Amino acid sequence: MNIRAWFSRLSRPLHGVLLAAAVLHGGAALAQRAVPVDRVVAVVGDEVITYLQLRNGIGNVVGQLRRQNIELPPMSVLEEQVLERMILERAQLQAAREMGIRVDEGTMGRAIARVAENNGLTEAELREALVREGMSWEGFRENLRNEIMITRLREAEVDSKIVVTDAEVENFLANNPDAFTGNEVLVAHILIRVPENAPGDQLDALNRKAEEALRRHAAGESFEQLAAEFSDAQDATDGGVIGWRTRDRLPALFADAVRGLRPGDVSPILRSAAGLHIVKLLDVRGGAAAMVEKVDQTRARHILIKTSEVLPDSEAEARLHALRERMVVGGEKFEDLAKVHSEDLSAAVGGDLGWVYRGDTVPDFERAMDALEIGEISQPIKSPFGWHLIQVLERRVQDVSDERMKALARNALRERKAEEAYENWLRELRDSTYVEIRLER
Repeated sequence: MNIRAWFSRLSRPLHGVLLAAAVLHGGAALAQRAVPVDRVVAVVGDEVITYLQLRNGIGNVVGQLRRQNIELPPMSVLEEQVLERMILERAQLQAAREMGIRVDEGTMGRAIARVAENNGLTEAELREALVREGMSWEGFRENLRNEIMITRLREAEVDSKIVVTDAEVENFLANNPDAFTGNEVLVAHILIRVPENAPGDQLDALNRKAEEALRRHAAGESFEQLAAEFSDAQDATDGGVIGWRTRDRLPALFADAVRGLRPGDVSPILRSAAGLHIVKLLDVRGGAAAMVEKVDQTRARHILIKTSEVLPDSEAEARLHALRERMVVGGEKFEDLAKVHSEDLSAAVGGDLGWVYRGDTVPDFERAMDALEIGEISQPIKSPFGWHLIQVLERRVQDVSDERMKALARNALRERKAEEAYENWLRELRDSTYVEIRLER
């Protein structure tokens, strides 16, 4: 995670109207200074977005575009783009709160530590870097908390409902013989979101908008600038660039579109449930990579206790120490206690995770698991998901080329489906949320 991405995405909203007055003693009149007047520019559900909040968001986006040397779109367009992004964020946060999603201080502390670690900084150095970039620590925390809430909302509403069948895996492997070769593509895109059941005149207008973007690109305007101006996607202010990905990790629509493109080529207008898309292939790198035939596997089980506002880290850790004592000293079975106490889906099978590959679990969990002897029960260890007890049951070196290919295909399909489903879900959420725009021209 590049810290500049955090600086550009996270902002501190400015609330209220700035007022100042001077009272002259001895019966003198009240003199007021000129002040900027705030106003409501949008109502989202039961909340409002103010002009000062919008102006602050626009300032962050302008700074991001300038750092990337992307020409700024017209201010009226930028206002609409940033306001729409803020509306989507508010709608998601409201949905998260309605579902009871909260982010406790323990989770915040671990998230901040990961941001600092990923950027090679201590927490103190992260604070200093934020100050240099003009962001307050409170603003950073607020936006990080919002990011975590939206991620948890997506996991609950979208990712957890994705199903990939064996038939889909077999079909994917049969039709993508070049998958998992190590070849990567750099792709940018423009999304023009189309509301569900949009009337014909609105569809025509949105098609004309997509055609104008294509025409201006053909006339020599940069794709990044056009993405910043036209795209409704969350990465619009990154020039629409979604980063280096293997083809199997692209949405199916994009993967099919770039298959016949050369670097620099742009697709025709594509249609999905989310809206209209234009895809550009920026670059290709890598080459054939041999599939590893023998890999290390570990069969393990665990007990997970999640932290919350009412269950802090210290209490979760203490509970696991007590459970470990019951197993090590009292002789109780790991699987029996997992069925009763674990908050993971694996609780139903005694916490059994099956055979896992290196890299399948988060680093904190994997390090603790790798350090265990067969049959040994770990001390309580902390991961981004909560606190765990781990027991290693078996280890093996397995020839899994076919099995691994299927696992990779399943993960690729799940990622594709989740990305497409999230865009569809966002459109449905936007359509179902009460929104009143009061942006003055």
